Amino acid sequence: MGMALLALSACGNKNGKPAQTPKDRTVARLYGGVEAGKILYGHQDDLVYGHTWKVEDVAGDPLERSDVKAVTGEYPAVVGFDLGGIELGWEANLDGVPFDLMRRAAVTHHERGGLVTFSWHPRNPLTGGDAWDISSDAVVASVLEGGEKHQEFMEWLRRAADFLGSLKDKDGNVIPVLFRPWHEHIGSWFWWGGKLCTEQQYKDLFRLTYGYMTATRGLTDILWVYSPNSGIGPDEYMSRYPGDECVDILGIDAYQYVGGDLKEAEASFIEEVRRDLTFMNSLATEHHKLMCLSETGFEGIPDPTWWTEVLYPAIESFPIAYVLTWRNAHDKPGHFYAPWPGSADADDFRAFHAAEKTHFLTKQ
Repeated sequence: MGMALLALSACGNKNGKPAQTPKDRTVARLYGGVEAGKILYGHQDDLVYGHTWKVEDVAGDPLERSDVKAVTGEYPAVVGFDLGGIELGWEANLDGVPFDLMRRAAVTHHERGGLVTFSWHPRNPLTGGDAWDISSDAVVASVLEGGEKHQEFMEWLRRAADFLGSLKDKDGNVIPVLFRPWHEHIGSWFWWGGKLCTEQQYKDLFRLTYGYMTATRGLTDILWVYSPNSGIGPDEYMSRYPGDECVDILGIDAYQYVGGDLKEAEASFIEEVRRDLTFMNSLATEHHKLMCLSETGFEGIPDPTWWTEVLYPAIESFPIAYVLTWRNAHDKPGHFYAPWPGSADADDFRAFHAAEKTHFLTKQ
């Protein structure tokens, strides 16, 4: 809807206690949005490139371009970025986004009143492959304490923490961000996935990351997101849960695919998302957590009414804090998950933008 991102008084979190820290205030604002029946819309890499463009001037671009804004007049309320490559000291991440540009974009979006979330697809520290290299089931064990890659991995965590700690506002304060490491981990397409490590090893990996970031580095204004892949039930969802102290938001990654008839696939997707969010709502209530649809989308959006006839019906009845669709690649014409000026779904996305429960960001 055409409103600024929901704000909440610093004296109001869900427990009625003063929200003193930036993290507290962010949690309170998210709860305020949920209680108001609003779902924040998010888009991956939104400010740094789009379907037909990318930022070239890393230091000077005003970061005002956005495919979402070009279609609706408003920025997404949430912008996502990925840290893949930071662990090796790369200048740009795995999708070619310079980390200096990412830093500026994250801070800029925060200063406009938006929220920023980070995922991380680190390389495989044991084999030297990428995050999708699942040729060994010993990788997680190798990075835990006592493992042959533990010290190297701690250096990787240091570099990631250095970057997150460098995200500062104009007053020099580290901005609060959502961090979503080790995602889609019930499936087995990443080296930290379900068949590549034991349940305990995964929990230890998440806790090691959390402990280093918070206790060792003092990054206490991170909101931690736990986000398995879809297609599972509540028992599987919680089978690798690292503990309430390590998690602020329960998420899930669920993508639309077509293996046959489009309408049948869409009906199946709606049913799957509703099933996921139903059990997640029970878990979120039980564990006193926020919940979100942490990644979703339909590559190329072949159905021009997907936003209002598929995604919105799938999520509108659930108290999710936000929904994030994936990126619009500038160098892969068919790889986009949000509208752009002239795309077939642009009109439908404007209807989605105007819907009662969706919420975008008006530049302040």
